[in-house]
Amino acid sequence: MPIVQPVEESAAVDKAVQAFARIKEVLGVDEVPEIFRYMGNVPSFVHDFFMNFRKFVLSGGKLAEKEKMLVALAVAGQAGSQPWISYLSEFASARDITPEEITEALAVGATNSMYNVLFKFRDISGRDVFEGMPVGLRAHTFQSTSLSDQTVELINLALSDINACKPCTAAHVEKAKKEGVSDEAIYEAIQCAATMICGTQFLRSIGVN
Repeated sequence: MPIVQPVEESAAVDKAVQAFARIKEVLGVDEVPEIFRYMGNVPSFVHDFFMNFRKFVLSGGKLAEKEKMLVALAVAGQAGSQPWISYLSEFASARDITPEEITEALAVGATNSMYNVLFKFRDISGRDVFEGMPVGLRAHTFQSTSLSDQTVELINLALSDINACKPCTAAHVEKAKKEGVSDEAIYEAIQCAATMICGTQFLRSIGVN
C-alpha cells in the first residue's frame, strides 16, 4: 500500500503546478500520467525530475533518443520497477522501438548484472586466486540480439556503474570507446541512468511496485 496517493492536477501546488503543465505539453497528453502525479507530493521533486527526464531520457543529444530509451528501460529492469518498465515500454513503442528491442534491452541488462556479481567479487574479495579461475558464465546475449553493439555497450556501462562494479565499468568504457562512442555520449548514458535510478527509487520508497 503506497504511503501517499497520486496528486490530482486540481490539487497541485507550487512547482508541481508548473511541472504538471510542462509534462502535458512535452508529452502531448491531456492528463498527467500517474507515475508523475505520485511525485507531485513533493513539488520541487516532480519539477526537478521531469526537467532531468526530459533532457536526459526523452531528448536526443550526443546519444540518439532510441539509445537513451533503451538504456532507461534496462535501468528500470535492473531496479525491478514494473511501473517504470510499463510506462517506458508504452512510450518506446510510440517511437518505433519494437517489443523485441525492449525485451532484448532487458535481457542484456540482466546478463550484465550477472557478470557484475562475479567481477565485483573478484575485485573486492582480496584474493588473487579467484582471478585465475574461469568465468564459467554464458553470455551470448551480448552478441545475439538485434541491438547495435554501441547500444549493448551503453547498457552494460550504465548498469555496471549502478552495480558499482569497477572492473566492469572500466572495461565497458573502453569497449564503448572502441565502438566510436564519445566521452560526452558516455556521460549522457550515465546521466540517463542516474535520472532513472532517481525515478525508480522514489516509487519503491513510497511503496509503488
